Amino acid sequence: MKREEFDAEGVDIPEEGDFFDDSKSYRNIPLLVIVGRPNVGKSTLFNRLLHKRRAITDPTPGVTRDPIESVAFIEGKPVRVMDTGGFKLERVAGTPDAAMDEMVVEKTLQSLKKADGILLLLEAGPATAEDEEFISLLRPHWSKLIVAVNKTEGGRREADAYNFLQYGFKDILCISAEHGDNILELGELIVSRLDFSKVEEGEEERRIRVAIVGKPNTGKSTLSNRLTGTQASIVSDVAGTTRDVVEGEFEFKGHKFQVLDTAGIRRKSRVHEDIEYYSVNRAIKTLKNADIVFHMIDAQEGLAEQDKKIIAHASSAGIGVIFVLNKWDTVRGDKKFKDVETEMKYLFGHMEYAPVLPLSALNGSGVSELLTMAIELFGQLSRKIDTSALNLALSDWVAASPPPQGRVNQFKIRYMTQTSANPVRFLVFATRPEAVTTSYLAYIRNRIRADLGFDRIPIVLEVKGSRRKWEQREG
Repeated sequence: MKREEFDAEGVDIPEEGDFFDDSKSYRNIPLLVIVGRPNVGKSTLFNRLLHKRRAITDPTPGVTRDPIESVAFIEGKPVRVMDTGGFKLERVAGTPDAAMDEMVVEKTLQSLKKADGILLLLEAGPATAEDEEFISLLRPHWSKLIVAVNKTEGGRREADAYNFLQYGFKDILCISAEHGDNILELGELIVSRLDFSKVEEGEEERRIRVAIVGKPNTGKSTLSNRLTGTQASIVSDVAGTTRDVVEGEFEFKGHKFQVLDTAGIRRKSRVHEDIEYYSVNRAIKTLKNADIVFHMIDAQEGLAEQDKKIIAHASSAGIGVIFVLNKWDTVRGDKKFKDVETEMKYLFGHMEYAPVLPLSALNGSGVSELLTMAIELFGQLSRKIDTSALNLALSDWVAASPPPQGRVNQFKIRYMTQTSANPVRFLVFATRPEAVTTSYLAYIRNRIRADLGFDRIPIVLEVKGSRRKWEQREG
């Protein structure tokens, strides 16, 4: 699959809004876990059930490593659907790949224990040794099992598919995850096998959405697991372990958090695999769904050029950023946190407002301080200033430092309004917007930070032409 074809993959993906109400929250939703050997189409089916491209799909076996989970609405019912890594039997002992495969399989087996339903996905054709081994492991969970045979579009190889009945399955369903054959029938079967009696519906509670980003192997997954109190993300010394965005939830000081553990972002020149290319782009896109970014930096290695590029995506979008110096407990010698913080403030001069915090994701030191700071940032991101109060402050700022009065660069500031919160945006109206200097906008921005309580977050400031004063704007 070529990179330029990635966004076009799949067929007829409807709009999300056609399937559920974002204002609703559901509790006690049954969990459906999709399992099977590598490359049978689990991630494609996962995306199909969700009606969106949530998991990375690629012909390369073993693309999915961490179990990823999302809520789908199947036949009008909310279902937590989990995509798991493929069960691999053949491994070269002692290699990094073999160790990774062991961890992937262990995650999959753990997922089976908490599943309400297990969807075993097979591929039409002769059963492989991996199929048979995995089927035997599923025997204790037989009552939860739903069996589908994939890649039978247009009736292709259906006769071969029914050979799987020899393993004692009550029934099987032939489908095509890519083309959509019998997906409606599969949905009906899933709903008929799950218990929805405990599902409760309520109003959606606002969560603080945190994206954990940074270079590979800086401790993102370790922090994600510690925050959620799970082992949802595989932790390994092998850089690039996380490929999909792994989601989790937790609560701290009465605030609900949603955490997004992303793949490590590295320079494009170092991105060789198609899979990693997709992971990097998925991580960057994830920033758009975040309120706050925890930017993980290895305290031993320090900053790199790509760190600036990552943060540029966040700050330009008005997302709160916290620089997290992870592995601080391993720093030795005369290195002092204050010196490192000063250096970072210098390197990110335009982001001097962003907090810098020391952390050890491994032993948990600094986590409470990090989450407390995240709550403070979220409060600032959510703040909305009344227009009348804003313009009273603006008149004081202009009086304290009037705009230039030269013939060429003369302009007058008429009024200002806050156009949005989270991201925080302000619109300044001036007589000659083209004459408003960058330095004067910086002055206004700094006064907003200092006087209105936005001292730790990015502020987007735009200018528009107007000859009317604030009091005359309705006239």
